[in-house]
Amino acid sequence: MADRMAERDADPTTGAMADGAELGREADSGFAVRGLAAYLQIEQELASRIERGVLRPGARLPAERDLARDLGVSRMTLRQALARLEHRGLIARSHGRGTFVAEPKLHQRATTLRGFFRETVGQGVVPSTRTIEKTAIYATRALASTLQLRIGEEVYKVVRLRSGRGAPVVLETSFFPASVVPGLLALDLDHQSIYRLMEDRYGAGPVRGEQAIEAVAAEPPEAELLGVPAGSPLILLERTAWDGNERPVEYARDLYRGDRSRFTTELRL
Repeated sequence: MADRMAERDADPTTGAMADGAELGREADSGFAVRGLAAYLQIEQELASRIERGVLRPGARLPAERDLARDLGVSRMTLRQALARLEHRGLIARSHGRGTFVAEPKLHQRATTLRGFFRETVGQGVVPSTRTIEKTAIYATRALASTLQLRIGEEVYKVVRLRSGRGAPVVLETSFFPASVVPGLLALDLDHQSIYRLMEDRYGAGPVRGEQAIEAVAAEPPEAELLGVPAGSPLILLERTAWDGNERPVEYARDLYRGDRSRFTTELRL
């Protein structure tokens, strides 16, 4: 069986065997007898191989019919497992091309006040930024309360789309008191860290923050920018940041793609 799968999954341009062929070597037809639904066992097994690097990003999985046969399950059972893996962002299915191991999620530390640039570069990923909107607005009652301003005081609104590995990851919407960062909107915000600008240019770099994390569904406008269907799961980070003088210097609402992001925290007693 391994020889058949190796032949079937050979790269037609290089002759190299695709990582998906490894599935045939470890196939176990006893999925249904270990006390857990077969599709859940398949999901766990494939997820484990992806996380351990046995199946690497970009690897093509065998065709459903072949994979179901090699695993000793029905195609319906296999499809349940693949649907769950796709929902978790571990695989991606392309009509007419097949099923591939997805790029790993970008890890974000939810307990550290670090910008997207520093987080992604630290993982060996070169990020990119596209400014969607930068404008001066008047502080609403809610913004004035959060940023400790007067109602109607000038606030800068900046909306940026941040990407990594060639795909959108997060839509950032930030509000800054204009009195703290005068002239910010005239600067190039596509190729600079706003936090770094706040520290170096304005002496108002954030040193602490409070944020809430919430699961939300993508509304049509943000879904289009993030490249996901409306209603897709997003992770909302709502944050207020203060500088060293205990001034509120930013209020932000960041929407992360659920299939591209993973948040970690450190817990201690």
